[in-house]
Amino acid sequence: MILVDVKEAVMQHTAADRVTEFAGSDLFRRLFAEGMALVEETAAYLDGPGRDDAKRLGRSGALAYAAESMALTTRLMQCASWLLTQRAVSEGELAPADAGEEQYRLGGTRAPGKAAWPEGDEPCPPRLFDLITRAAALHERLKRLDQELFSGKRIAPTGENPLAAQWSALETAFGTRD
Repeated sequence: MILVDVKEAVMQHTAADRVTEFAGSDLFRRLFAEGMALVEETAAYLDGPGRDDAKRLGRSGALAYAAESMALTTRLMQCASWLLTQRAVSEGELAPADAGEEQYRLGGTRAPGKAAWPEGDEPCPPRLFDLITRAAALHERLKRLDQELFSGKRIAPTGENPLAAQWSALETAFGTRD
């Protein structure tokens, strides 16, 4: 029982160290600026040109626009909340170990970048699609960071390995590796 408690304390300490190091890094500062800029850009679009884009859509397109803009806003608020939590750690307002509590972890389960746009209607406005795609990429990056910081396990990026096709061609040409 004591060994389990010691192991958990060491793992929490290690996670706290990782969170503290990350929250104080240049990487975090750049990521924070990028994430908050995307939030502001999205808000400006949805409150301005996005309204005009939505008005030009048919009924089913307008409904899809509303659903996608809500999902986009939700995803970005989750990202902003996570980034603000890490900044609170950086500024000493939140203990690193507390940042690992479930309420501060990055949520969201919807598959990123899968806009459910109806067929037969006008296409998704390009600007909205761009924001959806960028927000999904940001969320995925933050989700991996969250896992790495709090589980201590390196998480491989999702999606296909960009070198897989080249590796497969080499294996075909020269035989499989052993």
